[in-house]
Amino acid sequence: MEGIPEAGPATGPGTGGTQAAAGPPPRLLTAAAYAVLVLLGALMGLMGGFQHSWYLRPVPISAIGWVLGTFAVCHGAGRAMGGRAGAMAPAAGWLAVTTLWLTARPEGDLVIADDVSGYVYLYGGLLAALAGALLVPPGSGGSWLLSGHPHGSHPVRSDSS
Repeated sequence: MEGIPEAGPATGPGTGGTQAAAGPPPRLLTAAAYAVLVLLGALMGLMGGFQHSWYLRPVPISAIGWVLGTFAVCHGAGRAMGGRAGAMAPAAGWLAVTTLWLTARPEGDLVIADDVSGYVYLYGGLLAALAGALLVPPGSGGSWLLSGHPHGSHPVRSDSS
């Protein structure tokens, strides 16, 4: 029949067909993920700078906790993003804020004080961020966080045998 277009597969609401959804470009999504990781590191530096000086008689327990948290976030971000750049993103945010806390105010006050907890927080945090990045396998084949593929060392099998 003339004038009538050929019927193709029905798509749209109520037809049960699938329609390709246009999502954000992969580069934009990756850039947004790195930006969120930098902000996470900056938030850790903001909170850790003010909360690192709690002691449990002579042990600066809060500073040790922040050091362990810095390692966990940097290493976890690197594993999630599939490379060392993912680990360095929160480390960069943490370092930027922590550097601001080291500058003296006109009154002579510092946020990170010159005591044991300050040294543990500052130098331990630097070593934790570095170790978190160096322990991530370099270029491990892309980000499972952004890919949507199943992750793990063993694929999931659908059969129950």
